[in-house]
Amino acid sequence: MGNDLAGKIAIITGGAGGIGKALAQEMAERGCRLVLADVNAELLEKTATELRAAGAQLDAKTVDVRDAAQVQELVEGAFHDLGRIDYIFNNAGVNLCAELRDTTLEDWNLLIDVNLRGVVHGVHAAYPIMCKQGFGHIVNTASAAGLVPAAAEGAYAATKHAVVGLSLALQIEAAAFGVKVSVVCPGLVDTPILDSTKYVKFDPDVIKNVAPEKPIPPRKAARRVLRGVERNQFYIVITTTAQVLWRLHRYMPGTSLRIGQIAVRMFRDKRRENN
Repeated sequence: MGNDLAGKIAIITGGAGGIGKALAQEMAERGCRLVLADVNAELLEKTATELRAAGAQLDAKTVDVRDAAQVQELVEGAFHDLGRIDYIFNNAGVNLCAELRDTTLEDWNLLIDVNLRGVVHGVHAAYPIMCKQGFGHIVNTASAAGLVPAAAEGAYAATKHAVVGLSLALQIEAAAFGVKVSVVCPGLVDTPILDSTKYVKFDPDVIKNVAPEKPIPPRKAARRVLRGVERNQFYIVITTTAQVLWRLHRYMPGTSLRIGQIAVRMFRDKRRENN
């Protein structure tokens, strides 16, 4: 995005680590004024200190995106203090590796509350402001699992498909108000979410070893996101494998489903029935 970010205002949820932190680093280096939010106060402060030491201008707010009031306060506060909002990256998320038969209602509720409601809360807070100001760009983080069949990630995939659907509807409504919308669908990225993922009846090391690709660095993912935002791409699909699987599912859905079934069998061969 070059110097286009200089002086712009961006809110990033899930901004303390992973893709969120990498976005903050990339955008700060290009002169963007940041408002970072994360539920992990300690990690957020560490990230904010690191970014400020590198010259970034930012505010850091401890926010749980599951709480609509906290997100509303975050967005309205940024608008009040800084005068406008150019970008909001609804990026906070959690993951679960489990077959649907092993997924509890508590698991479902957490995934829906963070991955879907967290995005809804960000959109609900920022979209009316952007409509009134006549510009802005909403960037929602989904996943490649929101585009294609996802083995042993059914609940996670459901929330990410929902984010894609929300973003599609928002895009067609927002255009008349000068508001742009993108949805980010990463494949494997080397972020803390890989380590914090809850695995049910699966060994995480085994699952990682059968993955079809090696995770890419967060900064590389962030640069790809920003290129897509600069070009006003709606779908920003990150990693070559994710792009190939997405195209395969669009143009050869039967083959895509068979690949998914093969992946399920591979994962089931690695199941641990005693946990």
